[in-house]
Amino acid sequence: MATMLTDLSSAWDVLDGASLPNGYRVEITDGKIVMTPRGESRSDVLIEAAPQIKKQLAGHGKVLSDVTIDFPSSLYGYAPDLAVIAPGSERNRRGRFEWHSLEAVLEIISLGTRDNDFEKKFRMHAECAIPLYVVIDPSENVCTVHGKPARTGVHTEQETIPFGEDLVLPLEGREIVVRTDGFPRSEG
Repeated sequence: MATMLTDLSSAWDVLDGASLPNGYRVEITDGKIVMTPRGESRSDVLIEAAPQIKKQLAGHGKVLSDVTIDFPSSLYGYAPDLAVIAPGSERNRRGRFEWHSLEAVLEIISLGTRDNDFEKKFRMHAECAIPLYVVIDPSENVCTVHGKPARTGVHTEQETIPFGEDLVLPLEGREIVVRTDGFPRSEG
């Protein structure tokens, strides 16, 4: 049984007051601080996708990038590449949104972050019942939408969308369509 954050400190509390280097993404996985350099492909996807999502939300929810989210464990602190926050969600006493505020998480993976981004986050997001977990893979030129999360750490539905086709995010009572034709493509 997961212990609620109200019973534990946030994983992010260990970094309070720390001076972190620019140009790196910082997350906490299995109680370990993980710093990875930010890549150009990731930046290109964020620049393409975030404005599309924000425009379609039109005030009914919020899109965040690289913002700390409190998860129900002091061993995990994730800052999703893109997070869609449900309408009416409120911040906790730390001033952060919690996992149950997330309607969708979009992660851009690279060869160097594949294990951390896919395996561990995939399991945590499913266990936390986050409705959509989207893996955007510029090295394979595809988006994989994982839906119907189960508390066992898996998603029971999966759909692969090649770059160039529309990425559809079925949210509660509405749908967001992200054009992927501007996403960076691997030549491989």
